[in-house]
Amino acid sequence: MRLTKVLWSLAIGSTSASALAQGESIADLAYALDTIVLLMCAVLVIHMKPGFALLEAGLHGSKNAVNIFMKNYATFAIAGLAFWAIGFSIMYGSGPFLSGYAADSFAGAADFFFQMVFAATAATIVSGAIGGRMKFGAYLVFALVMTALIYPLLGSWHWGGGWLAQLGFYDFAGSSVVHAVGGFAALGGILALGPRLGRYVNGKPVAMPGHNLPLAGVGVFLLWIGWFGFNGGSQLAFSSVSDAQAVATVFLNTNLAAAAGAFAALMLSWGIFKKPDFSMTLNGVIAGLVSITAGPDVINGIWAVLVGAIGGVIVTFSILLLDRLQLDDPVGAVSAHGTAGIWGTLAVGIFGGASIGVQLLGTLVYAGVAFVATYVLFVTLKAVMGIRVHAREEVAGLDLAEHGAEAYRNTDTLNDPVLVGAGD
Repeated sequence: MRLTKVLWSLAIGSTSASALAQGESIADLAYALDTIVLLMCAVLVIHMKPGFALLEAGLHGSKNAVNIFMKNYATFAIAGLAFWAIGFSIMYGSGPFLSGYAADSFAGAADFFFQMVFAATAATIVSGAIGGRMKFGAYLVFALVMTALIYPLLGSWHWGGGWLAQLGFYDFAGSSVVHAVGGFAALGGILALGPRLGRYVNGKPVAMPGHNLPLAGVGVFLLWIGWFGFNGGSQLAFSSVSDAQAVATVFLNTNLAAAAGAFAALMLSWGIFKKPDFSMTLNGVIAGLVSITAGPDVINGIWAVLVGAIGGVIVTFSILLLDRLQLDDPVGAVSAHGTAGIWGTLAVGIFGGASIGVQLLGTLVYAGVAFVATYVLFVTLKAVMGIRVHAREEVAGLDLAEHGAEAYRNTDTLNDPVLVGAGD
């Protein structure tokens, strides 16, 4: 009998140890899976950076293409350092340089990396709106302040557990926190800089079409692809069945809104201009994506389609309104990100169950503070170091004036001395 008890105790102990080890193994696997998927979503979001660069360059003149790409590269580099040094600590309460920070269900470094690419996105939105006329050095200062201070402070109000989060404000992936902030920061820059030379003559707009619309189209395709990481990754958990189902739903609703935004802008522009407008359709895609970003987890199916379609309509009229007001936004950033960002945040109150009053308060605060902070920053930079290039440099193009380079070389190959000599 005593031997039986001993053997039974050993068996129970062995089973408990095995169960404990198995539990630890499952927890480790979930931790690893959540970390890797979050990092892969961040990499998807990084694909939005060449998307922005191509879109902005395509919608500007060829003489500014290098400058556009330089600003996008510099923004990502600055965000990687500034958000690491102090931005993340302001937004989430860690020490500087991530000191003392550890996440719960995934690696802290993965959490930082995912949040950093959002900070870079908020700053990048401004780049295209102020293109063709801003000093490169002044833009670098803006990007530094934006990613180190302005965006982190505003983000802390919601995603950092601040006062908006306590009020019940809901913004799943950043219609307001990222896009309205970036869009209305762009508006502050536009007002401080003024329009491009020749853009408005005798109070009437003069068309300055982009030099390469297919380039812009490829850029928007990259943005569309990257947005699945932007919205899907914001679930922040992936290792359970319910989380996997939630991410799949977010993907579906994101795509429905983007498609509806594109189609709505296409049809509306067709009615207004008598031809389907390509650049308006591109902005319709972005507006649809921005509109669903606040609630892709709670705005489903036909409602996601409706939200995206309304975004496509709003962005079209917003772009036309800004043009009438002589606010020169070459890429439609204020409308596609700012105006659509406000709509998307309110849509969560209409279709997603959040308080409309709190949603309205939150999105207006984000838009207003971002606008004022950025306008003050640009005006200060204007007084201290100047923000606008000389008129001669603007006419020649920022590629040569600011970087001493050309995006496109049109030199005739027959000028090659070898070919000329062979023809003598």
